[in-house]
Amino acid sequence: MAIQWYPGHMTQARKKAEETLEFMDIVIEVLDARIPEASHNPIINEMRLFRQRPNLKILNKSDLADPKATEAWLNYFNRQPNTKAVALSCKKPGEANKIPKLCLALSPHRGTHLKPLRMLIMGIPNVGKSTLMNALLNRRVAKVGDEPAVTKSQQRFDLSETMSITDTPGMMWPKIQYESDGYMLAASHAIGRNAVIDEDVALFLADNLLKSYPALLNARYKLDAMNIDATKIDGVDLLEAIAKRRSYKRHDGLWDTEKTAVAFLTDYRSGAIGRISLETPESRKLMVHESLPTEESAEAERNEAMEAGLTKDKLITPK
Repeated sequence: MAIQWYPGHMTQARKKAEETLEFMDIVIEVLDARIPEASHNPIINEMRLFRQRPNLKILNKSDLADPKATEAWLNYFNRQPNTKAVALSCKKPGEANKIPKLCLALSPHRGTHLKPLRMLIMGIPNVGKSTLMNALLNRRVAKVGDEPAVTKSQQRFDLSETMSITDTPGMMWPKIQYESDGYMLAASHAIGRNAVIDEDVALFLADNLLKSYPALLNARYKLDAMNIDATKIDGVDLLEAIAKRRSYKRHDGLWDTEKTAVAFLTDYRSGAIGRISLETPESRKLMVHESLPTEESAEAERNEAMEAGLTKDKLITPK
């Protein structure tokens, strides 16, 4: 089942961001280093390109991501025009200090008393925008939480006499194009829990980690001690093994799949399993390529319908 999440307040957040961007010099886009492309909001790209603003991409939570995958993503993003990408963890003291200098390099005509550098932080919910703001200012000015969409309004602060920074609410886009993106976003806690079923997300995550990180799963859950080969099981088997390992049982004696799913997702989100990336530039390219036939088929059907005088919902009667 495809996951979609677009709370009503995000429409207003988008309009406000569009208005504010007119007066900004650079867009700082915060991404989740574990899912850099899945956590990229295409609307943000459209907005900044329309205003012709340079882009600093922050791959935050890099301490939770696979270093090799992160390096591949940095190479990928740094080849894009008018773009600079850097990986860091906003929770680590001092790592955010490099950001103003990187922004100045992208916007060298700003950063003076006559022309202060005006930076705008954007991104989807729960990727660390508020944490970044607090780190840059070296004090707690933005509310931080472990649930998506904590920030509800814009906040502007001066970093110095020649620099200012504005934080924006997390912003999703109306329709997530790829089903796997919805599950990666949900697994990484960028989507509200009311929009997902934890067991489904956990199964998606389990299947993916069994393919990419079986050794980490074995080390975390001691699968070999249970005579389980991580390379020969699926997500259902893994979650059942975790439930048995931790004795997660319901009152009726069945394994508690909901509790197991939440515990497994928490282990991934906290980094307890290890440093994990759910996508790489190559896996992303393959996923998009595999989705093309369906998209091309749908486009062909729409074109045929238009030529026949039909829309998706009704017959168009010539006047």
